[in-house]
Amino acid sequence: MKSTLKFVLDFKIIEIDFSKQKELKTTTTVLNYLRSFPHHKGVKEGCAEGDCGACTVVIAEVNDENKLVYKAVDSCLVFLPMIHGKQLITIENLAVIENKQTKLHPVQQAMLETNGSQCGYCTPGIVMSLFGLYKNHNNPSREAVEEALTGNLCRCTGYQPIIEAAQKACIHNGNDHFSERENEVISLLKRINENEETLILKSKKQKYFKPFTLAEALKIREENPEAIIINGSTDIALRQTKKNEILYEIIDLSGIDELKKVSEDDNNYCFGSGLTLEQLRQYSNDKLPALFKILNVFGSLQIRNIATIGGNVGSASPIGDTLPVLFAHNAMIKVMSQLSERTMSIDDFIKGYRQTDIRNNELITGIIVPKNNNSYLIESYKVSKRKHLDISTVIGAFKLHLNNETVSEIVIAYGGMAATTKRAVKTENFLTAKKWSRENVEQAMDILSGEFTPLSDARSEAEFRTAAARNILLKFYLDTVQKS
Repeated sequence: MKSTLKFVLDFKIIEIDFSKQKELKTTTTVLNYLRSFPHHKGVKEGCAEGDCGACTVVIAEVNDENKLVYKAVDSCLVFLPMIHGKQLITIENLAVIENKQTKLHPVQQAMLETNGSQCGYCTPGIVMSLFGLYKNHNNPSREAVEEALTGNLCRCTGYQPIIEAAQKACIHNGNDHFSERENEVISLLKRINENEETLILKSKKQKYFKPFTLAEALKIREENPEAIIINGSTDIALRQTKKNEILYEIIDLSGIDELKKVSEDDNNYCFGSGLTLEQLRQYSNDKLPALFKILNVFGSLQIRNIATIGGNVGSASPIGDTLPVLFAHNAMIKVMSQLSERTMSIDDFIKGYRQTDIRNNELITGIIVPKNNNSYLIESYKVSKRKHLDISTVIGAFKLHLNNETVSEIVIAYGGMAATTKRAVKTENFLTAKKWSRENVEQAMDILSGEFTPLSDARSEAEFRTAAARNILLKFYLDTVQKS
């Protein structure tokens, strides 16, 4: 058992003992921790929910190839223990002093030269997103630049000078003073991570468990059945930052490498529940195009860098972006306890509004997605007020198999239309064994209207959701005709 949190900041190991540093909680966010320092206040709080990017920092960790991987994240959503064994990089770390003069990092210099900053409030977060881009892309396309900046809102400058700064700066293959000190940082991180004992942290009324093996996680889960399970915390963190809720017991799975694996065989893709949505997005690019399409508009890069597929499934949100696509793929969910393992369809796993079939001694360990041959048409559509970084108003996913223009199999799944992600079973039954024609699809749209009773809320009126769901079905038909 370990009780001291350790990470690298300013190229040295920082240790936090919550029993001694009473001003900190185990769920203190990285943002609030940094703001408590006199020399790390460049990070800003704009929204405290991962929407504006003003709090962006970069986290570096050692990968399987013994190299550092750099990821931009929203520090307002990251609890301090989540960065145990990692390097934390802030805006203050980018410039260096040489010959008693400040030398700006290339992304900072480019922002200066292109007039990419005005009021400056959002600028540190933007620069850190550009730094993440700098370390991961050389000569990035405009699409890659825009993707890196999707999670950063700027109300003054407009984005063109910032995009120009990115393209001007990111031409050095990621080389900078961080590159020169990577071996030093890797050595520090390995020193922290050589001990795989579970981290058990306590502060006031809180207890925080961070295991590093699945076996230890299942043991802790058995002993603490009421604890909240997190991996990326992009959903759970909002209970603290927006609702001021005290999170009494947490089991943090983000340090378990076993849950981050991907494998495939002749029949299935198997994703560990700890796989981040950005890792899943990159993997699904040419393998699961409907899932790739949805992940392209899932939150921002900062959010996808920490949010996980297991967390998105486990939240059982009625507007969880990946869920309708997983329904369309007939995905299976694997859960484990210390003594047993179960696998069930995602339809059976989700029981109600934010309710699942998981027991209080089990953890989600994997998502199994069956492979489909090219005779199946699978597509997904998201309706939201903004293209990126917005919660779905309605999301639909479809799977279709035709036999001589006749529907032999169809799955129609919607999010945002009920308390859970739900299949339109009556509509599916109507279309099955019928010709795949516009006339039949338009009749099916009328049946679809009666299958759901969506709510009106701040995001949309019920009438709009019904109309959107109908139109998505028609769009799917038109897209299939166009492809055939």
